[in-house]
Amino acid sequence: MESHRSPQERVALERRIRVWLVVFVVCLVLSGLTAFPLVHEVRWVDAMNLPGALGGWIARVREGVDATDAKYPFVLYGTDWLAFAHLVIAVAFYGVYRDPVRNIWVVEFGMIACVGIIPLALICGPIWGIPSWWTVIDMSFGVFGIIPLYALRRMIKRLELLAASPAAAGTPLPRH
Repeated sequence: MESHRSPQERVALERRIRVWLVVFVVCLVLSGLTAFPLVHEVRWVDAMNLPGALGGWIARVREGVDATDAKYPFVLYGTDWLAFAHLVIAVAFYGVYRDPVRNIWVVEFGMIACVGIIPLALICGPIWGIPSWWTVIDMSFGVFGIIPLYALRRMIKRLELLAASPAAAGTPLPRH
């Protein structure tokens, strides 16, 4: 049944995989880069005078970040490591870009990390006094992160089947 698949279908699927990957990696990199200028970002958002609980929480965060920056700036080095970790993880996805089938484990690793966000937020959020509604926002990164990764995994599994079909025999994966 797979023998009627064309090489063009395989190339189109590889292209879709790469587009999804690029979008995911760009979001991962942007998420990481926002951790570097934390002090300035919090001040900028606080200056917006957001209403309600959100505005109150941002003002509290700014107070904490300002106090930390003034007295213990080395603590903020931790957010630099957070940013760096995002960038390093993003680089790992280059392997998926080059050879999706062989490097599907990177996508699966990312999915595991997304699932891990949920217990981390549920356990550590209350320990550190994070409002429950903010914990939900933190957990949303795992939920929204796993969606494109799940789609990528499905497409890669389909690519694997196409690559194993007789019609695909002799058609190597393009290297980039």
